[in-house]
Amino acid sequence: MKKLFKILKIIIITLVVLVALMYIFKVDYLITAVRTVYFHGHKTAFLDDYKYFPNREIKRGVAQPWHIAKDYNTVKATERLESTNKDLQTVAFMIIKNDSIWYESYYDGYDKDSKSNSFSMAKSVVSAALGKAIMEGKIKSLDQKVIDFLPELEGAYKDQLTVGDLSSMATGLNWDEQYYSPLSIVTRAYFDKDLRKVMLGLDINTQPGQHFEYKSGDTQLLAMVLEKAVKKPLAVYVSEKFWQPLGAENDALWQLDHEGDGIEKAYCCIASNARDFARFGKLYQQHGKWEGQQILDSAFVAKSIQPRFPESPEYGYGWWLNNYRNKSMFYMRGHLGQFVIVIPEDDMIIVRLGHLKGLQTTADAHSNDFYIYVDEAYQMLGQRK
Repeated sequence: MKKLFKILKIIIITLVVLVALMYIFKVDYLITAVRTVYFHGHKTAFLDDYKYFPNREIKRGVAQPWHIAKDYNTVKATERLESTNKDLQTVAFMIIKNDSIWYESYYDGYDKDSKSNSFSMAKSVVSAALGKAIMEGKIKSLDQKVIDFLPELEGAYKDQLTVGDLSSMATGLNWDEQYYSPLSIVTRAYFDKDLRKVMLGLDINTQPGQHFEYKSGDTQLLAMVLEKAVKKPLAVYVSEKFWQPLGAENDALWQLDHEGDGIEKAYCCIASNARDFARFGKLYQQHGKWEGQQILDSAFVAKSIQPRFPESPEYGYGWWLNNYRNKSMFYMRGHLGQFVIVIPEDDMIIVRLGHLKGLQTTADAHSNDFYIYVDEAYQMLGQRK
């Protein structure tokens, strides 16, 4: 009994020391990470983790349900698509053709109203919010300086940074995009309870506006700019300017760093469903117009879905870009293979949500599952009677 008590005492002392060291070295956010992720059997952020964080509502208005095609779900998924959906643990797959839902399927207990984490698809939403703030005159243009809103910004090049640099991922921000490293800044940002302080502790240490380099911190800084510019929380602004006018059928949730006056984790973490995420694809496909109303300036939309830098044709302002099958495509993309793929030439939108992403290599900016979802959607459409 004494031996057991001694072992227990050593364990408790060790845990106390570990926790104390975490606070001393300012990595106490790891406690939240362990409790939220590892204790639920995951190694990184996961689809339903919004349930374990504080959230702010993105409230819906009057719902505008999608049209349903006359031949809805009359064509079955191809064997390759079904195999991919099984292997990558898809929870939702949808094809919208000619403004109507033509095919959709759900897995793993999810349905059309089930919420799941958007991850970085939220970056496209934040960029849209920037376009709206410019349209309303709350931000002058893509060239307005970030220090006009965040004078606390640090770094040798802080005075040169523009809001357009933030949206197009060309900031020079000191940021490490390593999702699976517990000590990376992106992990700290996900679990820290003072995200504003974390972001303002980073320097703009290289000249901005020179080239594309994907950094989630750029979008988080953009959210802080928007919060100052529109004088309200980002979730409230997105609700008023997009979620309600676009007729979302469900309220959504946006993860916060802490309860109360916390800031949205804007580079990720909108909890919604396939049908409502797809509305942003349709808005951009229609050049910013929705039901006869110009929600976003068409020139801003056009600029967003063109590459800023010729040497980086894969990214515009908040949207991924690809030319595949001799068709121009643009899309929202998330960490675990979340996609809203827009193919304007064929009036088609493909949505996929799930637990795992396909293979991503340094040779291609687009993961292999992107090509599968597009190819198989065309294969299915070719089987229509």
